[in-house]
Amino acid sequence: MKAKFLWFFICFNVVFFPLFAQNINLNEVAVLIKKLKALPDVEQVQALSDNSYQIDFRQPLDHKNPETASFTQRIYLTHIGYDKPTVMVTEGYAAPHNQPYEISELLLANQLIVEHRYFGESKPDTKNWQYLTTYQAATDHHRIIDNFKKIYGEKWLTTGISKGGQAAIYHRYYYSDDVDVTVPYVAPLNFGVEDPRLTKFLNSLGSASCRKKIFEYQRRLLERREELLPLMKWYSIGKGQKFAIGREVAFEYAVLEYSFSFWQWGKDCRDIPTATASNDEMFQHLVDVVGFELYSDKGMAYYAPFFYQAMTELGYYGYDVTGLRHLLKAVPQPTNTIFAPMRDLSFDAELNQNVRKWLRKSGDRMLYIYGETDAWSAAAVNPSPKTDALKITMKNYAHHNARIKNMTPADKQKTMVTLQRWLNEEILSTQKTMSDKQ
Repeated sequence: MKAKFLWFFICFNVVFFPLFAQNINLNEVAVLIKKLKALPDVEQVQALSDNSYQIDFRQPLDHKNPETASFTQRIYLTHIGYDKPTVMVTEGYAAPHNQPYEISELLLANQLIVEHRYFGESKPDTKNWQYLTTYQAATDHHRIIDNFKKIYGEKWLTTGISKGGQAAIYHRYYYSDDVDVTVPYVAPLNFGVEDPRLTKFLNSLGSASCRKKIFEYQRRLLERREELLPLMKWYSIGKGQKFAIGREVAFEYAVLEYSFSFWQWGKDCRDIPTATASNDEMFQHLVDVVGFELYSDKGMAYYAPFFYQAMTELGYYGYDVTGLRHLLKAVPQPTNTIFAPMRDLSFDAELNQNVRKWLRKSGDRMLYIYGETDAWSAAAVNPSPKTDALKITMKNYAHHNARIKNMTPADKQKTMVTLQRWLNEEILSTQKTMSDKQ
């Protein structure tokens, strides 16, 4: 009876314990640091706390020619125990300072946050864009796992959010046997530079009245551009934002982006300014939902690697300008290729089709989590009944922040039962240990 009650508690009240609140003996810390430094590709280890470490890991720039150039990749390790599972977080961008991720807390697991190549502190000295590919990034992850398995020999999982979730999927595609389970959150699998499924999806979300309200707001923004651009000027000066592409270009792109961002972040139709709204209210709402950081010089420099990948392998979305084209003055033919670091990039149309085929045939132990009205869910992975995989599409927390902790009890139970089966009851035994200590 006690075991049944415990399992009921776990399923319906997933508890996330403080991953960093660990007391580790100083001798154990010294032993771990020695183990880390002994790994052949680890260059530097810095202790951030008793169980948190910043690691610089040497990677070949081109894994097909590893004797040529190299770079250091930033990793953050949280050590919980050698007998615990290990979760590798495949970041899609720069890595934040060490912080617990959901799956790591759920499993009380060791955690490796791996910064994506060409972002943050993981940039090559010379940016040769040809080495920014899904294969090269997946091989980064493969080499890290291969190294750290010498220390952590229990179950391994990968997880990532959005672009990080894509990276986790690609890693499994290229190196299917590296880990036991993969949990990609809100990760799209796009089939083109401007995947038409996303536009079609946007035109079906919500009610007709809400979609009309979104369109009318975008139209009014463009009609009031002469009154709103001065507000943007002073706002951007206050934020220190500069726009090499031109402030008016940035404004129009932000207006076109509004509908996508609205659904991606789960905004409320009731908050959309109406025709009686002041210019200040109109402008502030655009800032709250979209903002201008992406279009600034700083933003474009930061996201240049992403847009290179989007235009060559990852895919992206375009803008439906029906009813708005005549109001566009700066970008009458809008295209997101403007944000890539170079023009005339060639998109690999076969890659994601091959990934899709592999996932449907061999993508076992993959847990996909999506939000029902997240704009990126138009390109969600749909696992095949032939595979041992699970897709949860959240209705109650339906946007890009869809997480296990916010699932309905039924979805949470299904998720927990599946993870427990894949990990041979690691969740139950780990959670029971912690529950006994509460």
